[in-house]
Amino acid sequence: MMKTRAPRNRTLTCGTTEMGVYMSGLLRLSEPVSAADVTNVLIHQDVNAALPFLPSAFADLLVLDPPYNVTKNYNGHVFRAQGASEYQAWFDKMIVGMLRLLKSTSTVYVCSDWQTSALVFPVLSRHLNVRNRITWEREKGRGAKANWKNNTEDIWFCTVGEDYYFDVESVKLKRRVIAPYREENGEPKDWKVTEDGNFRLTHPSNIWCDITIPFWSMPENTDHPTQKPEKLIAKLILASTPPNGFILDPFLGSGTTAVVAKKLGRRFCGIELNQEYCCWAAKRLCIAENDTTIQGYSEGVFWDRNSLSVQKSPTASAISANQSGGLFNE
Repeated sequence: MMKTRAPRNRTLTCGTTEMGVYMSGLLRLSEPVSAADVTNVLIHQDVNAALPFLPSAFADLLVLDPPYNVTKNYNGHVFRAQGASEYQAWFDKMIVGMLRLLKSTSTVYVCSDWQTSALVFPVLSRHLNVRNRITWEREKGRGAKANWKNNTEDIWFCTVGEDYYFDVESVKLKRRVIAPYREENGEPKDWKVTEDGNFRLTHPSNIWCDITIPFWSMPENTDHPTQKPEKLIAKLILASTPPNGFILDPFLGSGTTAVVAKKLGRRFCGIELNQEYCCWAAKRLCIAENDTTIQGYSEGVFWDRNSLSVQKSPTASAISANQSGGLFNE
């Protein structure tokens, strides 16, 4: 049954005709493939069925956003909560299967909620170098009468080895200055006056409070129940892959990782079991051909939440770089 939506609702959907068009471009693996075969490709398949056919040591970055250990319906595919040991065994098997796909210099980011976070850490520490835990504010959540409202999630930052890529300059935060301090001569100290207010560039910490969850009036929004914001994924991609780096997302969902990779001039491969989610991802990739903006990211920096009076467009050079590829394998 079609949902009744408000007039200004911008949630992305696919009609029957669109679904047919986008489905024709999806890939299913039945034999070993090369990295070129899966460059800028969406794979519509169960991740366990696809993994054995993927090439070895091809991904620079693995963005892993698996089902958390909670019962949730993903558009007809229900993942059910398990006992702690059962979930850890499932997660361990998955991680082991993906290690072959990574380079010795690769980075892995693993998303989780607070409960699942405690389960995945021991598994990750057995197989990878766990370097940090990012906690980000979801800025909304259901209230609770007998508990604290849950509105944070974790992202574990891991690397395969000691030699890895990390570009801190690309993920600086443009933070609003509430109490600006001036030098004796009256000049701003470590901050600047801009048309949007007083800001300073700061190094990113492992606490992120500048993320906006996709909602009905944002063009990136879909009906996926656990969609990650483009701004969130953009930070991971810029920090941990060079231009043209290769990103693998084996639980692609509505396509955020692939879309952001395309907008930022990186290669990608996404795997997703749900057909409708794949089509949403394909449609978003087509839209990204002409719109490379990322909410909250402008002029090469990330801005505090809601601090941009008008969303600025990327520079002409960035647009040129980001439009260099098509939707499917080139």
